[in-house]
Amino acid sequence: MSEATKVRPPRTGRPAKTNQSAEGRVSAEVAERTKRQGRANMQLLTVGARPRVDLLPTEVLVDRRERRVVRRVWGGVAVVAVVAGIAIGGASLMSAESANDLADAQAQTLALVQQQAQYKDVRETEASTSLLEAAQAVGGATEIDWGTYLGSVKSSLPGGVDITGVTVDSASPLEAYAQADAPLQGQRIATLTFDAESPTLPSVPEWLDSVKSITGFVDATANSVTLDETSGTYTVNMTIHVNEKAFDGKYDLDGGK
Repeated sequence: MSEATKVRPPRTGRPAKTNQSAEGRVSAEVAERTKRQGRANMQLLTVGARPRVDLLPTEVLVDRRERRVVRRVWGGVAVVAVVAGIAIGGASLMSAESANDLADAQAQTLALVQQQAQYKDVRETEASTSLLEAAQAVGGATEIDWGTYLGSVKSSLPGGVDITGVTVDSASPLEAYAQADAPLQGQRIATLTFDAESPTLPSVPEWLDSVKSITGFVDATANSVTLDETSGTYTVNMTIHVNEKAFDGKYDLDGGK
């Protein structure tokens, strides 16, 4: 056989190298994807388990994660909406109860006003009575029971003495009583001047001392002592000043007499 017709034997190593290179690239890509997936999901490897490889594209995984996030967001929105609905319902219920309570209170008030209208005449009469009592209290504030007071004066005088004449000057509700200009004289609200007859010569100092026990006594003065020669009796003219303790308090609103 000539050199021109020699055939070189085929090399057995080069095709094997090509197959190994393709398998290596596939293995590298799978390993890289598995590595990325492991970083995202942090899955634990189980020793002795069946090997599994996720060949899904990364875009699919991202889309799934986004969907989960969206579902969680919508779930939170739903919870907030439910809570807000419950709060609004409770507020509406409380508002309705308050409105019912207000309506009941207004109805009770109206009923009371209607009942009071039935006793309008009674209330007017009570008001008129109160006004009259107040007027009496003002008008009778300076009133003195002179009949009883003169009886006290006569009782303080010696036996056998009779009061024959009386003059009274007292305060009025509309005008204050005039006071004395002389010093060392007490405040007075009335002046009582009377004539008393005695069958014997009176002891004026004793008379002046005896009238000091009268209620409301301020001071007393014996103005004159005269003798009726026909009857043989003595007449004493005496003036007594009295203060506010002599008021009888008949119309006092506090119940005093």
